[in-house]
Amino acid sequence: MKIAFVGKGGSGKTTLSSLFVRHLVATGAPVVAIDADINQHLGVALGISEEAAAAIPAMGEHLSEIKTYLRGTNPRIASTASMVKTTPPGTGSRLLRLGGDDPIHAKLSTEVAGARLMVTGPFTDDDLGVACYHSKTGAVELYLNHLVDGPGEYVVVDCTAGAESFASGMFTRFDLTFLVAEPTRKGVAVYRQWVDYAADYDVTLRVIGNKVHDADDVAFLRDSVGDALLCCVGQSAAVRAMEQGRPLDIADLSADDRSALATLQTAVDGQTKDWDKFTRQAIEFHVKNARAWANAATGQDLEAQIDPGFVLSPSHIPTPAAAAHL
Repeated sequence: MKIAFVGKGGSGKTTLSSLFVRHLVATGAPVVAIDADINQHLGVALGISEEAAAAIPAMGEHLSEIKTYLRGTNPRIASTASMVKTTPPGTGSRLLRLGGDDPIHAKLSTEVAGARLMVTGPFTDDDLGVACYHSKTGAVELYLNHLVDGPGEYVVVDCTAGAESFASGMFTRFDLTFLVAEPTRKGVAVYRQWVDYAADYDVTLRVIGNKVHDADDVAFLRDSVGDALLCCVGQSAAVRAMEQGRPLDIADLSADDRSALATLQTAVDGQTKDWDKFTRQAIEFHVKNARAWANAATGQDLEAQIDPGFVLSPSHIPTPAAAAHL
């Protein structure tokens, strides 16, 4: 399952995404965690130092290598230079398995807290004034578009704050999106933005109430978001200690917090995987980008990259025995 954590800046989405990663790891599940926020804090939230987090290779700095690998022998893609963030897979493309034996996971992921952590990378001095952050998150979109995740496997993405995710089609790349909201008017305003912007795209959105103090806070959130409210989390001493740099074990959390994380997993596991929709929406946004800017930028008709008979699914991943003879 592919899972996004979104919300207003400062809502606690990075903290909650890191706790959810820890929870999934504690169940024995394979997990890839991706920091796709312009403020790169997921690695630190998972327990490594800022220096170690900064040393993880950035996906955004290896975009050309990612494209070269994913292109494979796909005859519809003329060259790596003609690949854009929305280029969908087709016959001949190299697909990815969660944490699989491929150069992307081998080079760009690092084991942290039992998960494989990947990062888009922060803005650099060279980016300031000349680039937008979506040039980096495009690497994540390509990764997700080519990833075949199986039952009991999880990709958890800490996304950019607010409604920034709607600047690309990446908001449709998830089986379930968790929006973290504080019990304030500003806290639920982003939820309303998401509901409005995602209305036509069949996005499954659930709300996690964070920094909730009492029943009045819960009632405010329930009145504001209705049945979308999945669970609430309070001000945890264990989480505060983690944010102050002290080690955290999932067992340090209160019973209520552990129950909330289990509720999130139940919601994720209850989702039906829809590969047809996933592929259809990938194509839809590729067409939009091709017509809006990518055709002009590359000097090619990028709609020709679409393989009309191809639907991403586990059936395209060879078995280990078959792979050994490729």
